[in-house]
Amino acid sequence: MKKQKMKQIMLALSVVAVLGSGNFPAAISIISAAEAAGSKLGDLSKFRVIAQDTAVLINKGDLASAKKRIKDLEVSWDEAEAGLKPRAATDWHVIDKSIDKTLAALRADTPNAALCKQTIGDLLNEFDKANADAGK
Repeated sequence: MKKQKMKQIMLALSVVAVLGSGNFPAAISIISAAEAAGSKLGDLSKFRVIAQDTAVLINKGDLASAKKRIKDLEVSWDEAEAGLKPRAATDWHVIDKSIDKTLAALRADTPNAALCKQTIGDLLNEFDKANADAGK
């Protein structure tokens, strides 16, 4: 209970500090990363940050850079598989399939920006859902 309260206080202080600096996208990333830490799979924040970075690049229309950044997610996710998958195999497979869809969209011969936006949005939602389901 005290640990959860301390997390909430630290999160609030971080958000106030970032909002005070005028860096609103960073505040959203801090909140999302803190939320991702509560998943049954464990701390997914580093994976979600990479997905969020990829989303920013996709939204800018820089699909080539997004393709490079999503590769970082693929590699780190695969390297973490042995530690994550046994914790919640179903959740792991859902996120893994969502990563695969995003990879396929970005690696298409002619990537479709709308499809890339959809798949990265779905992936971010899966990270958030895994976290929300952990609290139940």
